[in-house]
Amino acid sequence: MQPLLSKTTKPFIIYVLIILVISVPVYYFVVDAIWKHELDEHNEIVSEKTSSQLNSLKLSDKQLMETIRFWNDIQPTTNIQILKKNDDLKDSIFMVEKQHDFLNFEDIDRFRGLSKIIYLNKKPFRFHIETNIEESQETIFFISATTVFLFILIVAGLLILNRRLSKSIWKPFRATLDKLKTFNLNQQTKIEFSKTDISEFDELNQSLSKLIDQNISVYKTQKEFTENASHELQTPLAILKNKLDVLLQNEDLTEKQYQIAEEMNRALSRSSRINRNLLLLAKIDNSQFDNSEIIRFDTLLEQCIAILKEHFEQKNIFLKTDISSNIQVKGNSSLMEVLVNNLILNAIRHTPSDGIISIKLTDSVFEVSNSGKEKLNEDLLFKRFSKLSTDNRGSGLGLAIIKQICILQNWKINYRFENDQHFFSICIEN
Repeated sequence: MQPLLSKTTKPFIIYVLIILVISVPVYYFVVDAIWKHELDEHNEIVSEKTSSQLNSLKLSDKQLMETIRFWNDIQPTTNIQILKKNDDLKDSIFMVEKQHDFLNFEDIDRFRGLSKIIYLNKKPFRFHIETNIEESQETIFFISATTVFLFILIVAGLLILNRRLSKSIWKPFRATLDKLKTFNLNQQTKIEFSKTDISEFDELNQSLSKLIDQNISVYKTQKEFTENASHELQTPLAILKNKLDVLLQNEDLTEKQYQIAEEMNRALSRSSRINRNLLLLAKIDNSQFDNSEIIRFDTLLEQCIAILKEHFEQKNIFLKTDISSNIQVKGNSSLMEVLVNNLILNAIRHTPSDGIISIKLTDSVFEVSNSGKEKLNEDLLFKRFSKLSTDNRGSGLGLAIIKQICILQNWKINYRFENDQHFFSICIEN
């Protein structure tokens, strides 16, 4: 992705370069054509002036011929000749390359020539004049080079000026963007945008402030509803659970009645777990936990493994551990215990009998892996109530809780599937 300034500047630069490339030859040929036209006019004026001056002398034919011979000797670039029999009496303009007749160096120069019929003593003569064009070529080159240099200087100046002006103009937008990056809906803090002298940015800030206020209001309402609903459901669920426990102990129940009551008890137990987990998520989202404790993560992990030992034995799961000592993290001990238990229980639940679970802890990574057959859907992995297997014993919130705890801790959790093993890795660097 490119910044907006680069998006707008790049087409401008390309356009300028195209115009520059086109303009150099066009400018050269235009100036060259103008210069040749001026040379042709100069040659025309010289021929007219020469004819006029010679006629104004009112020479005899003999004197005229002597004057023409003298003229041809002292004017190497002009020449007056008597008409040949096959002369078509037409004027012509030509280009010729030759050495200078009166200079010693052997360089070849180009000349712009005019061959014209003039009348002296009312008799036609062929007048030739040749003007050196090399000096004009040098002039054209330096004019073109100077123009191109100035053109590049102007374009470079415009680009620098445009960049500086753009940075200054877009500074309020950048400030707004930086504030949005630091905004966290869980903290429910409003953003105070600075006032700008640009109406579009001011209107954008007002719209964003209004949108953020609405989102905070909706977020608070949803969180309060979730927390209140979960809290209020705890008492009736507990009462129902106790009543069912009493009912299940009644010896007068038939086998069918007992099965129905047992199914109700399992569903009620799952509902109670879901309710507790939803309440926990609401508290995490509302930042209601003290997150400043210094916790011995290795000790906590070993205690959790010891408590869950019975679960490993029930499925005959082989446990492999690699736990470094004296690993300290900053956080909340209750949440850390929930994170560890949920991650290990998730591995146990999805590991087949006689499978393998590996637990690794270093000063930077906490990783739990378990044997499996196919990769899990990463798009649904940490979503609430997403079902990744046919096992209905879980609440569907375990991995979602783990994700939220990691977010609260500024940790990153990753999943990968390699060599028939599911790996859940948490980067615990503080």
